[in-house]
Amino acid sequence: MQSEGDVVIGGLFPLHYLATDPQNTYKTQPSNTQCHGFDLRAFRWMMTMVFAVEEINRHSALLPGVRLGYRILDSCDLVHTSLRGVLSLVTRKGSGVNTERATDGRTPGCLAGAPVPAVIGLASSTPTEAVAQTLGPFAIPLVSYFATCTCLSNKLSYPSFLRTVPSDYFQVRGLVQLVSHFGWRWVGVVGTPDDYSHYNIHAFTQQLQEQGGCVAFHLTIPDSPSQAVLRAMADTLLSARARVVVAFSTEGQLLEFFCELAGRNVTGIQWVASEAWISASLLTTPQFQPLLEGTLGFALRGAIISGLREFMLKIRPSHTPGSEFINMFWEEVFGCKLDFSMGRGNESHLGPDVKDRVLNYTDSGGSNGIRLTPVCSGLEDLGNIMSSYTNASRVRISYNVYKAVYAIANALHQLLQCDSSGQSQTQGKCNTSSTYTPRQLLRYLKMVNFTNHFGEKVQFDANGDPVPLYEIINWQKDNMGKIWLRTVGSFDGSKPIVRRLQMEDSTIVWTGRQSEVPLSLCSPPCPPGSRQAHRPGEPPCCYDCLPCPDGEISNQTDSTVCVNCPEYYWSDSDRVKCVAGIEDFLSFYDTMGVVLVLLSLVGVVTTTGITAIFHRFRATPIVKANNSELSFLLLLSLKLCFLCSLLFIGRPSEWACGFRQAAFGVSFVLCLSCLLVKTIVVLVAFKDISPGSSNLTKLFGPPQQRLLILCTTAPQVCLCAGWLSMAPPFPFRNSSIQGLTGMVLLECKERWPPGFYLVLGYIGLLASLCLLLAFLGRKLPDTFNEAKLITFSMLIFCAVWISFIPAYVSSPGKFTVAVEIFAILASSFGLLVCIFAPKCYIILLRPDRNNKQCLVGRHKIIHK
Repeated sequence: MQSEGDVVIGGLFPLHYLATDPQNTYKTQPSNTQCHGFDLRAFRWMMTMVFAVEEINRHSALLPGVRLGYRILDSCDLVHTSLRGVLSLVTRKGSGVNTERATDGRTPGCLAGAPVPAVIGLASSTPTEAVAQTLGPFAIPLVSYFATCTCLSNKLSYPSFLRTVPSDYFQVRGLVQLVSHFGWRWVGVVGTPDDYSHYNIHAFTQQLQEQGGCVAFHLTIPDSPSQAVLRAMADTLLSARARVVVAFSTEGQLLEFFCELAGRNVTGIQWVASEAWISASLLTTPQFQPLLEGTLGFALRGAIISGLREFMLKIRPSHTPGSEFINMFWEEVFGCKLDFSMGRGNESHLGPDVKDRVLNYTDSGGSNGIRLTPVCSGLEDLGNIMSSYTNASRVRISYNVYKAVYAIANALHQLLQCDSSGQSQTQGKCNTSSTYTPRQLLRYLKMVNFTNHFGEKVQFDANGDPVPLYEIINWQKDNMGKIWLRTVGSFDGSKPIVRRLQMEDSTIVWTGRQSEVPLSLCSPPCPPGSRQAHRPGEPPCCYDCLPCPDGEISNQTDSTVCVNCPEYYWSDSDRVKCVAGIEDFLSFYDTMGVVLVLLSLVGVVTTTGITAIFHRFRATPIVKANNSELSFLLLLSLKLCFLCSLLFIGRPSEWACGFRQAAFGVSFVLCLSCLLVKTIVVLVAFKDISPGSSNLTKLFGPPQQRLLILCTTAPQVCLCAGWLSMAPPFPFRNSSIQGLTGMVLLECKERWPPGFYLVLGYIGLLASLCLLLAFLGRKLPDTFNEAKLITFSMLIFCAVWISFIPAYVSSPGKFTVAVEIFAILASSFGLLVCIFAPKCYIILLRPDRNNKQCLVGRHKIIHK
């Protein structure tokens, strides 16, 4: 289709979407490729270019005095037909300028250095790459209206390529953001072997994985798929768990695959469409509605071009050269054969060559009959036809064609130094006397920057790409049972990431008319309180859900990790939030605390009772014989030992942590000092009454005994004082006790642990010395049998404190304190019972033995 002008713009459109592969023998000249499958939508794109050119020619504001022409060819959406078409455009004999005088009297000049200084095309990316690489070395501008492959932004490979359609770089980002917006992580993809699908699917897969999603399967539709291949692809799609499928292809390439799925009554698949087929009416027929209703996808920004529909309805077929495309369209849309020999208005006349228009012969009812193709005259009314061609209320790709024509016209306007004000002195208000090259036009085309009458700024960036603007389209069925395209969101690639995608979720109709967003997951989402555990050998989207361990939480769905709670906090039972740990310590109200307090009070009361008994019978021989002063001091120290155990019970505080260890250490040292002195007194007394012994009793009298007690107690007092003044224990909140989940143990922590062990060590030293001396006096006469009692009590004392050390180290939490209290009480009771119980027995129950004769009688026998 062509129209001459001062400047002729080339056009390549895929008016047919199917073609046979050429079988070249390379021995003869290749024959022309037979194309079939007329695309009404592509024909509308072509007519939009014609409309834009004629609109510019009618207005004097743009390119005044210059007439634009066009020369348009069918690319058949194939590489070899596209290359053949573009080469015929740029190498056509003669110039691209009409050298004859124009009908309006203007004399055109030679304005182009090539027959066609610029080409508008193509639709698919793979043919566009081939054409762009061909035109690039010659700097002939190629402005595409629908080739979206990101690869075309490479200016090293395609230096003369520009486009009015956004790059797939932004569409892929938008599709990934759309899929992530609805929580679809397990997604299938469908594509074709061309570069458009290859680049888009590769980028989509990579970016989806970065967002935590996975591609469940990747189906590639061959150029000429067999029925077996289509069945295998359908089986793969149906066997996958993915309920969302993203398709990067054109409607013509998807047609046979969708026919296979529709034949199987496949439903429940949420299709996500690229801009290549989201607005294609070819797939909105009732046959595909159960399969494709609810489809969601990216569409190019549309516009309502004033006068376009009226212009397209005015076209009429003709037998004149250059009308072949219109004639094809007419026969396609009306399903007829044109007969220009028919008289106008006599539409029933079949014409002389009607037999040549017989489609087939049928045998019906035993008689031969001829089924004839309807014949049309070209007077039919397009307004009565509903098709993708006549549906020009809001066009998208056609709008890109419209912008491409105006971009070239504005570049020419600047190149030719046109003056729209009417003040220029050059002929026709544009400098038509000078020549220019396509390279010069390309330079001005790259600098184009204007706002069209739709309010959109038209310009190209450094890669030749426009501002990336998309509309989110949803296929919805109306009351008439027809699919209409509803805008449910938008995407602006020039905005910050968080503001790029704007959705109206409540207006979306999902596949199968579901009211909720479809789920497409390899594994069900992990609820809060759990985390994902990847399954070995499977994609990252396939995982198991493991509950968070104690002390960790996850308060979001599908958490990949569990987060540790802050110190002194613990996870609740659901592992979704951190709660303050329960403070735990040995309380006076605990059962264990009550028992220990009662035992301590029993010890105090018992000690007090024994003290009272000894005081009451202090004048009796048994009390005098056992050194009553040391006995009372020993009873006092034992009472202190029982009382100091109470300091270990209750909430730890600064004073309690420091004072309780000191009280414990000093009380026990005082107790052991008394026992040591008692043992020494027994040994000295025995030596003193032995034959030939000196008077040792006078040398180790009460003053010396008191001094020894003071000297053995003073080191412990000094040690405790230094320890508490330099590094005293302090209250500590311990949340890392193994086995105590959700508990914060309040305990006293040693700043200097050796201090505690030195206190214990000194106690152990005195106990060992006392045990040794008592052991040496174990065979003394019964008169001095207190040595036996001390020996037995020391054995119990040492056994308790030796077993205390491993029990203290291994006990958790408040049981550590309980073990120490138990050791204090056990050793105190051991001393109290072993030393004073026999004496109380004699005093209270055997008073007949509480006399001097019984105490010294045996001594006399031994002495004699």
